[in-house]
Amino acid sequence: MKRIYFGTDGVRGRYQGPVINEDFAAKLGEAAARYFCLGKVSAAVVVGWDTRRSGESLARALASGIGAAGVQVRLAGVVPTPALALATVESGAAFGVMITASHNPAEDNGIKFFNAAGGKLTDEQEAAIEGLLPASAATAPVQPGCVEAAEAYRLKAEQLLARGTLTGWRIVLDAANGATTGTSCKVLEALGATVVTVGHSPDGTNINAGCGSEHPEALAERVLKEQARLGIAHDGDGDRCVLCDETGSVLDGDEIVAILATHALAKGALRGKVVVVTQQSNLGLDAAVRAAGGRTIRTQVGDRYVLEGMRESGAILGGESSGHIVALDVTTTGDGLVAALKVLQVMAETGKPLSQLRQVLRKFPQKTAALKVREKKEFSHLNATNATVRSLESELGKYGRVLVRYSGTEPKIRLLVEGPSESVVTNALERLEVAVRADLDVI
Repeated sequence: MKRIYFGTDGVRGRYQGPVINEDFAAKLGEAAARYFCLGKVSAAVVVGWDTRRSGESLARALASGIGAAGVQVRLAGVVPTPALALATVESGAAFGVMITASHNPAEDNGIKFFNAAGGKLTDEQEAAIEGLLPASAATAPVQPGCVEAAEAYRLKAEQLLARGTLTGWRIVLDAANGATTGTSCKVLEALGATVVTVGHSPDGTNINAGCGSEHPEALAERVLKEQARLGIAHDGDGDRCVLCDETGSVLDGDEIVAILATHALAKGALRGKVVVVTQQSNLGLDAAVRAAGGRTIRTQVGDRYVLEGMRESGAILGGESSGHIVALDVTTTGDGLVAALKVLQVMAETGKPLSQLRQVLRKFPQKTAALKVREKKEFSHLNATNATVRSLESELGKYGRVLVRYSGTEPKIRLLVEGPSESVVTNALERLEVAVRADLDVI
Protein backbone atom coordinates (compact mmCIF):
# COMPACT_ATOMS: atom_id res chain seq x y z
CA MET A 1 0.00 0.00 0.00
CA LYS A 2 1.39 3.43 -0.95
CA ARG A 3 1.75 5.94 1.88
CA ILE A 4 -0.04 9.27 1.48
CA TYR A 5 0.93 11.23 4.58
CA PHE A 6 4.12 9.66 5.90
CA GLY A 7 7.46 10.70 4.40
CA THR A 8 11.10 9.98 5.17
CA ASP A 9 10.68 10.79 8.86
CA GLY A 10 7.06 10.70 9.94
CA VAL A 11 4.36 13.14 8.86
CA ARG A 12 5.52 16.70 8.33
CA GLY A 13 4.21 20.00 6.95
CA ARG A 14 3.26 23.58 7.65
CA TYR A 15 1.35 24.00 10.92
CA GLN A 16 -2.39 24.55 10.32
CA GLY A 17 -1.93 23.29 6.79
CA PRO A 18 -3.93 20.41 5.30
CA VAL A 19 -2.08 17.74 7.33
CA ILE A 20 -0.34 19.20 10.36
CA ASN A 21 -3.27 20.49 12.40
CA GLU A 22 -5.08 19.44 15.56
CA ASP A 23 -7.89 17.63 13.73
CA PHE A 24 -5.53 15.42 11.75
CA ALA A 25 -3.31 14.86 14.81
CA ALA A 26 -6.30 13.47 16.70
CA LYS A 27 -7.20 11.16 13.81
CA LEU A 28 -3.62 9.95 13.49
CA GLY A 29 -3.40 9.34 17.24
CA GLU A 30 -6.53 7.20 17.18
CA ALA A 31 -5.34 5.24 14.14
CA ALA A 32 -1.91 4.57 15.68
CA ALA A 33 -3.47 3.47 18.98
CA ARG A 34 -5.78 1.05 17.21
CA TYR A 35 -2.87 -0.35 15.23
CA PHE A 36 -0.48 -0.82 18.14
CA CYS A 37 -2.80 -1.45 21.05
CA LEU A 38 -5.71 -3.52 19.75
CA GLY A 39 -6.47 -6.19 22.33
CA LYS A 40 -3.83 -4.98 24.77
CA VAL A 41 -4.94 -4.29 28.33
CA SER A 42 -3.59 -1.23 30.17
CA ALA A 43 -1.58 -0.07 27.17
CA ALA A 44 0.08 3.35 27.43
CA VAL A 45 1.72 5.78 25.00
CA VAL A 46 4.44 8.39 25.62
CA VAL A 47 4.21 11.73 23.79
CA GLY A 48 6.80 14.51 23.68
CA TRP A 49 7.44 17.67 21.64
CA ASP A 50 10.15 20.17 20.78
CA THR A 51 10.15 23.93 21.41
CA ARG A 52 7.84 25.00 18.57
CA ARG A 53 4.88 27.05 19.69
CA SER A 54 2.50 24.56 18.08
CA GLY A 55 4.00 21.53 19.81
CA GLU A 56 1.93 21.17 22.95
CA SER A 57 -1.37 21.89 21.18
CA LEU A 58 -0.68 19.19 18.61
CA ALA A 59 0.46 16.79 21.34
CA ARG A 60 -2.76 17.24 23.30
CA ALA A 61 -4.86 16.82 20.17
CA LEU A 62 -2.97 13.62 19.37
CA ALA A 63 -3.53 12.49 22.97
CA SER A 64 -7.27 13.00 22.58
CA GLY A 65 -7.28 10.66 19.59
CA ILE A 66 -5.22 8.05 21.43
CA GLY A 67 -7.57 8.34 24.39
CA ALA A 68 -10.57 7.83 22.11
CA ALA A 69 -9.13 4.40 21.32
CA GLY A 70 -9.12 3.60 25.04
CA VAL A 71 -5.37 3.96 25.49
CA GLN A 72 -3.61 5.89 28.27
CA VAL A 73 -1.32 8.80 27.39
CA ARG A 74 1.71 10.06 29.31
CA LEU A 75 3.11 13.44 28.32
CA ALA A 76 6.88 13.91 28.45
CA GLY A 77 6.88 17.63 27.69
CA VAL A 78 9.72 19.29 25.77
CA VAL A 79 12.38 16.61 25.21
CA PRO A 80 14.92 15.63 22.54
CA THR A 81 13.71 12.93 20.18
CA PRO A 82 16.20 10.32 21.49
CA ALA A 83 14.95 11.02 25.03
CA LEU A 84 11.41 10.27 23.89
CA ALA A 85 12.59 7.00 22.33
CA LEU A 86 14.34 6.05 25.57
CA ALA A 87 11.26 6.88 27.65
CA THR A 88 9.13 4.71 25.36
CA VAL A 89 11.34 1.72 26.09
CA GLU A 90 11.93 2.28 29.80
CA SER A 91 8.27 3.01 30.60
CA GLY A 92 7.08 -0.10 28.77
CA ALA A 93 4.88 1.97 26.46
CA ALA A 94 3.14 0.38 23.48
CA PHE A 95 4.59 3.13 21.29
CA GLY A 96 5.95 6.66 21.48
CA VAL A 97 5.21 9.83 19.55
CA MET A 98 7.41 12.88 19.05
CA ILE A 99 5.87 16.13 17.82
CA THR A 100 8.67 17.77 15.84
CA ALA A 101 9.71 18.94 12.40
CA SER A 102 13.35 18.30 13.28
CA HIS A 103 15.58 20.74 11.33
CA ASN A 104 12.67 22.50 9.60
CA PRO A 105 11.66 26.10 10.48
CA ALA A 106 9.29 26.95 13.33
CA GLU A 107 6.32 27.34 10.98
CA ASP A 108 6.46 23.61 10.28
CA ASN A 109 5.75 20.72 12.58
CA GLY A 110 5.52 16.96 12.34
CA ILE A 111 4.58 13.70 14.01
CA LYS A 112 6.93 10.73 14.18
CA PHE A 113 6.40 7.40 15.86
CA PHE A 114 8.55 4.92 17.74
CA ASN A 115 7.70 1.29 18.39
CA ALA A 116 7.90 -0.31 21.83
CA ALA A 117 11.61 -1.03 21.27
CA GLY A 118 12.35 2.64 20.57
CA GLY A 119 12.83 2.16 16.83
CA LYS A 120 11.30 3.92 13.82
CA LEU A 121 8.40 2.32 11.96
CA THR A 122 8.64 0.49 8.67
CA ASP A 123 6.95 1.72 5.49
CA GLU A 124 4.44 -1.11 5.87
CA GLN A 125 3.53 -0.10 9.43
CA GLU A 126 3.04 3.52 8.42
CA ALA A 127 0.82 2.47 5.53
CA ALA A 128 -1.23 0.29 7.88
CA ILE A 129 -1.76 3.22 10.27
CA GLU A 130 -2.93 5.40 7.38
CA GLY A 131 -5.40 2.68 6.50
CA LEU A 132 -6.97 3.01 9.95
CA LEU A 133 -7.48 6.78 9.88
CA PRO A 134 -11.03 7.59 11.06
CA ALA A 135 -13.31 9.85 9.05
CA SER A 136 -13.59 12.37 11.87
CA ALA A 137 -11.58 13.19 14.97
CA ALA A 138 -12.70 12.13 18.43
CA THR A 139 -13.63 15.01 20.74
CA ALA A 140 -13.84 13.21 24.08
CA PRO A 141 -11.68 14.97 26.73
CA VAL A 142 -8.72 13.06 28.15
CA GLN A 143 -6.62 13.49 31.27
CA PRO A 144 -3.10 12.43 30.27
CA GLY A 145 -0.52 11.54 32.86
CA CYS A 146 3.14 12.55 32.88
CA VAL A 147 6.44 10.78 32.48
CA GLU A 148 9.94 12.04 33.28
CA ALA A 149 12.02 11.66 30.15
CA ALA A 150 14.61 14.45 29.99
CA GLU A 151 16.25 13.68 33.32
CA ALA A 152 16.49 9.93 32.69
CA TYR A 153 18.03 10.64 29.29
CA ARG A 154 20.53 13.08 30.75
CA LEU A 155 21.65 10.68 33.48
CA LYS A 156 22.14 7.85 30.98
CA ALA A 157 24.19 10.07 28.65
CA GLU A 158 26.48 11.11 31.50
CA GLN A 159 27.47 7.48 32.00
CA LEU A 160 29.12 7.29 28.57
CA LEU A 161 32.25 9.04 29.82
CA ALA A 162 34.01 8.91 33.18
CA ARG A 163 33.44 11.85 35.52
CA GLY A 164 36.05 14.51 34.97
CA THR A 165 36.93 13.36 31.44
CA LEU A 166 36.23 16.84 30.06
CA THR A 167 37.81 18.84 32.87
CA GLY A 168 39.67 21.77 31.34
CA TRP A 169 37.85 21.45 28.01
CA ARG A 170 36.13 24.54 26.61
CA ILE A 171 33.25 23.55 24.32
CA VAL A 172 30.80 25.68 22.35
CA LEU A 173 27.32 24.15 22.16
CA ASP A 174 24.56 25.24 19.77
CA ALA A 175 21.19 23.76 20.70
CA ALA A 176 19.32 25.38 17.76
CA ASN A 177 16.89 26.97 20.25
CA GLY A 178 15.39 23.52 20.38
CA ALA A 179 14.69 20.54 22.58
CA THR A 180 18.30 19.97 23.74
CA THR A 181 18.53 23.30 25.56
CA GLY A 182 17.73 21.49 28.81
CA THR A 183 19.93 18.42 28.38
CA SER A 184 23.18 18.57 26.39
CA CYS A 185 24.76 21.46 28.28
CA LYS A 186 24.05 19.81 31.62
CA VAL A 187 25.65 16.56 30.48
CA LEU A 188 28.83 18.24 29.23
CA GLU A 189 29.13 20.29 32.41
CA ALA A 190 28.60 17.20 34.57
CA LEU A 191 31.56 15.62 32.76
CA GLY A 192 33.74 18.60 33.63
CA ALA A 193 33.56 20.83 30.55
CA THR A 194 33.21 24.59 30.48
CA VAL A 195 30.35 25.17 28.05
CA VAL A 196 29.70 28.29 26.01
CA THR A 197 26.15 28.23 24.68
CA VAL A 198 24.66 29.38 21.39
CA GLY A 199 21.02 28.94 20.41
CA HIS A 200 19.84 28.40 23.97
CA SER A 201 16.92 30.86 24.12
CA PRO A 202 13.87 29.15 22.62
CA ASP A 203 10.77 31.33 22.30
CA GLY A 204 8.56 29.06 20.21
CA THR A 205 9.39 30.82 16.96
CA ASN A 206 13.19 30.71 16.67
CA ILE A 207 13.95 26.99 16.53
CA ASN A 208 16.64 26.34 13.85
CA ALA A 209 16.54 30.05 12.90
CA GLY A 210 20.07 30.87 11.76
CA CYS A 211 21.53 28.40 14.22
CA GLY A 212 21.98 24.70 14.93
CA SER A 213 23.22 21.94 12.64
CA GLU A 214 21.66 23.56 9.57
CA HIS A 215 23.48 26.87 10.16
CA PRO A 216 26.83 26.13 11.86
CA GLU A 217 28.41 29.48 10.86
CA ALA A 218 27.75 31.11 14.24
CA LEU A 219 29.12 28.03 16.00
CA ALA A 220 32.37 28.15 14.01
CA GLU A 221 32.79 31.85 14.69
CA ARG A 222 32.24 31.36 18.41
CA VAL A 223 34.69 28.43 18.58
CA LEU A 224 37.44 30.67 17.24
CA LYS A 225 36.50 33.58 19.48
CA GLU A 226 36.44 31.40 22.61
CA GLN A 227 39.53 29.40 21.57
CA ALA A 228 37.44 26.34 22.31
CA ARG A 229 38.55 22.76 21.78
CA LEU A 230 35.53 22.11 19.57
CA GLY A 231 31.95 23.08 18.85
CA ILE A 232 28.82 20.91 18.85
CA ALA A 233 25.57 21.73 17.05
CA HIS A 234 22.24 19.93 17.23
CA ASP A 235 19.08 20.39 15.22
CA GLY A 236 15.74 21.33 16.74
CA ASP A 237 14.86 17.90 18.14
CA GLY A 238 18.39 16.75 18.97
CA ASP A 239 18.76 13.72 16.75
CA ARG A 240 21.52 15.32 14.66
CA CYS A 241 25.09 16.31 15.40
CA VAL A 242 27.44 18.57 13.45
CA LEU A 243 30.87 19.39 14.87
CA CYS A 244 33.36 22.21 14.46
CA ASP A 245 37.07 21.64 15.10
CA GLU A 246 39.39 24.02 16.93
CA THR A 247 40.31 25.77 13.65
CA GLY A 248 36.70 26.73 12.95
CA SER A 249 36.15 24.11 10.24
CA VAL A 250 32.82 22.26 10.27
CA LEU A 251 32.58 18.45 10.22
CA ASP A 252 29.51 16.72 8.80
CA GLY A 253 28.05 13.33 9.59
CA ASP A 254 30.32 11.47 7.18
CA GLU A 255 33.40 12.73 9.01
CA ILE A 256 31.90 11.81 12.38
CA VAL A 257 31.12 8.29 11.17
CA ALA A 258 34.63 7.95 9.73
CA ILE A 259 36.24 8.96 13.04
CA LEU A 260 34.09 6.60 15.09
CA ALA A 261 34.34 3.68 12.65
CA THR A 262 38.10 3.75 12.13
CA HIS A 263 38.75 4.17 15.86
CA ALA A 264 36.46 1.24 16.68
CA LEU A 265 38.08 -0.89 13.96
CA ALA A 266 41.54 -0.16 15.37
CA LYS A 267 40.34 -1.39 18.77
CA GLY A 268 38.55 -4.43 17.33
CA ALA A 269 35.32 -3.04 18.70
CA LEU A 270 33.21 -2.62 15.56
CA ARG A 271 30.79 -5.54 15.37
CA GLY A 272 31.04 -7.32 12.03
CA LYS A 273 33.49 -4.65 10.87
CA VAL A 274 30.55 -3.01 9.11
CA VAL A 275 29.14 0.52 9.00
CA VAL A 276 25.77 1.47 7.49
CA VAL A 277 25.46 4.75 5.61
CA THR A 278 23.13 6.16 2.97
CA GLN A 279 23.35 6.90 -0.74
CA GLN A 280 24.07 10.51 0.23
CA SER A 281 27.37 9.73 1.99
CA ASN A 282 30.64 10.65 0.31
CA LEU A 283 32.51 7.88 -1.52
CA GLY A 284 35.58 8.78 0.50
CA LEU A 285 33.87 7.29 3.55
CA ASP A 286 33.81 3.87 1.91
CA ALA A 287 37.52 4.20 1.16
CA ALA A 288 38.40 5.25 4.71
CA VAL A 289 36.48 2.37 6.30
CA ARG A 290 37.90 -0.11 3.80
CA ALA A 291 41.46 1.07 4.51
CA ALA A 292 40.84 0.49 8.22
CA GLY A 293 39.70 -3.10 7.60
CA GLY A 294 35.94 -2.62 7.48
CA ARG A 295 33.19 -2.28 4.91
CA THR A 296 30.17 -0.08 4.30
CA ILE A 297 26.56 -0.89 3.47
CA ARG A 298 24.45 1.78 1.79
CA THR A 299 20.71 2.36 2.19
CA GLN A 300 18.06 4.84 1.12
CA VAL A 301 18.31 8.31 2.63
CA GLY A 302 16.70 8.48 6.09
CA ASP A 303 17.92 7.37 9.49
CA ARG A 304 15.15 4.78 9.75
CA TYR A 305 16.54 3.07 6.64
CA VAL A 306 19.98 3.21 8.23
CA LEU A 307 18.48 1.52 11.28
CA GLU A 308 16.88 -1.18 9.16
CA GLY A 309 20.21 -1.82 7.46
CA MET A 310 21.95 -2.00 10.81
CA ARG A 311 19.52 -4.53 12.21
CA GLU A 312 19.72 -6.67 9.09
CA SER A 313 23.54 -6.66 9.08
CA GLY A 314 24.11 -6.71 12.84
CA ALA A 315 25.99 -3.38 12.69
CA ILE A 316 26.20 -1.13 15.75
CA LEU A 317 27.27 2.05 13.94
CA GLY A 318 25.59 3.93 11.14
CA GLY A 319 24.78 7.43 10.04
CA GLU A 320 24.00 10.07 7.48
CA SER A 321 26.01 13.00 6.15
CA SER A 322 23.31 15.27 7.61
CA GLY A 323 24.48 14.35 11.11
CA HIS A 324 22.07 11.57 12.06
CA ILE A 325 24.41 9.17 13.83
CA VAL A 326 23.11 5.89 15.26
CA ALA A 327 25.09 3.97 17.88
CA LEU A 328 23.00 0.89 18.66
CA ASP A 329 25.29 -0.09 21.55
CA VAL A 330 23.90 2.96 23.38
CA THR A 331 20.66 4.15 21.80
CA THR A 332 17.83 2.99 19.54
CA THR A 333 17.72 5.94 17.16
CA GLY A 334 19.73 8.90 15.86
CA ASP A 335 21.15 10.82 18.81
CA GLY A 336 23.14 14.04 18.46
CA LEU A 337 24.38 14.08 22.04
CA VAL A 338 25.52 10.46 22.02
CA ALA A 339 27.35 11.06 18.73
CA ALA A 340 29.16 14.05 20.20
CA LEU A 341 30.08 12.15 23.36
CA LYS A 342 31.49 9.28 21.35
CA VAL A 343 33.73 11.66 19.40
CA LEU A 344 34.80 13.31 22.65
CA GLN A 345 35.72 9.85 23.92
CA VAL A 346 37.93 9.28 20.86
CA MET A 347 39.60 12.65 21.40
CA ALA A 348 40.23 11.83 25.06
CA GLU A 349 41.58 8.33 24.35
CA THR A 350 43.88 9.40 21.51
CA GLY A 351 44.88 12.82 22.77
CA LYS A 352 44.39 14.12 19.23
CA PRO A 353 42.53 17.32 18.32
CA LEU A 354 39.48 17.08 16.11
CA SER A 355 41.34 18.74 13.21
CA GLN A 356 43.74 15.79 13.17
CA LEU A 357 41.15 13.05 13.70
CA ARG A 358 39.07 14.27 10.75
CA GLN A 359 41.94 13.66 8.35
CA VAL A 360 41.05 9.96 8.29
CA LEU A 361 38.43 10.88 5.68
CA ARG A 362 39.54 12.28 2.36
CA LYS A 363 36.37 13.31 0.60
CA PHE A 364 35.73 12.99 -3.08
CA PRO A 365 34.80 16.42 -4.52
CA GLN A 366 31.04 16.72 -4.04
CA LYS A 367 28.41 19.36 -4.71
CA THR A 368 24.75 19.38 -3.81
CA ALA A 369 21.68 21.48 -4.52
CA ALA A 370 18.14 21.56 -3.16
CA LEU A 371 15.53 23.07 -5.46
CA LYS A 372 12.05 23.91 -4.18
CA VAL A 373 9.41 22.53 -6.52
CA ARG A 374 5.70 23.17 -6.88
CA GLU A 375 4.92 19.51 -7.61
CA LYS A 376 6.82 16.25 -7.12
CA LYS A 377 6.21 14.56 -10.45
CA GLU A 378 6.93 10.88 -10.96
CA PHE A 379 10.58 10.32 -11.85
CA SER A 380 9.55 8.36 -14.94
CA HIS A 381 8.15 11.62 -16.35
CA LEU A 382 11.37 13.60 -15.86
CA ASN A 383 12.77 12.99 -19.34
CA ALA A 384 15.49 15.63 -19.42
CA THR A 385 16.63 14.76 -15.89
CA ASN A 386 16.81 11.04 -16.57
CA ALA A 387 18.73 11.55 -19.80
CA THR A 388 21.22 13.87 -18.09
CA VAL A 389 21.73 11.44 -15.20
CA ARG A 390 22.47 8.60 -17.65
CA SER A 391 24.93 10.78 -19.56
CA LEU A 392 26.74 11.92 -16.41
CA GLU A 393 26.96 8.41 -15.00
CA SER A 394 28.53 7.23 -18.22
CA GLU A 395 31.07 10.07 -18.16
CA LEU A 396 31.99 9.67 -14.48
CA GLY A 397 32.15 5.88 -14.44
CA LYS A 398 33.70 4.49 -11.27
CA TYR A 399 35.20 7.89 -10.41
CA GLY A 400 31.96 9.50 -9.38
CA ARG A 401 28.22 9.23 -8.99
CA VAL A 402 24.96 11.15 -9.40
CA LEU A 403 22.00 11.10 -7.02
CA VAL A 404 18.62 12.76 -7.61
CA ARG A 405 15.81 12.34 -5.11
CA TYR A 406 12.85 14.16 -3.64
CA SER A 407 13.05 15.26 -0.03
CA GLY A 408 10.81 13.16 2.18
CA THR A 409 10.09 16.09 4.49
CA GLU A 410 10.04 19.21 2.28
CA PRO A 411 8.78 20.20 -1.22
CA LYS A 412 12.28 19.95 -2.67
CA ILE A 413 14.29 17.88 -5.11
CA ARG A 414 17.83 17.18 -3.94
CA LEU A 415 20.76 16.81 -6.32
CA LEU A 416 24.20 15.38 -5.59
CA VAL A 417 27.22 14.90 -7.80
CA GLU A 418 30.61 13.44 -6.88
CA GLY A 419 33.57 13.24 -9.19
CA PRO A 420 37.33 13.36 -9.66
CA SER A 421 37.70 17.16 -9.53
CA GLU A 422 35.88 20.32 -8.46
CA SER A 423 35.56 21.55 -12.04
CA VAL A 424 34.02 18.29 -13.25
CA VAL A 425 31.56 18.23 -10.37
CA THR A 426 30.59 21.88 -10.78
CA ASN A 427 29.91 21.42 -14.48
CA ALA A 428 27.91 18.24 -13.87
CA LEU A 429 25.72 19.85 -11.22
CA GLU A 430 25.02 22.83 -13.48
CA ARG A 431 23.92 20.49 -16.26
CA LEU A 432 21.74 18.56 -13.84
CA GLU A 433 20.05 21.73 -12.54
CA VAL A 434 19.24 22.85 -16.09
CA ALA A 435 17.62 19.47 -16.78
CA VAL A 436 15.58 19.52 -13.57
CA ARG A 437 14.32 23.03 -14.29
CA ALA A 438 13.23 21.83 -17.72
CA ASP A 439 11.16 19.04 -16.15
CA LEU A 440 9.80 20.68 -13.01
CA ASP A 441 8.28 23.97 -11.91
CA VAL A 442 11.09 25.21 -9.64
CA ILE A 443 9.92 27.94 -7.28
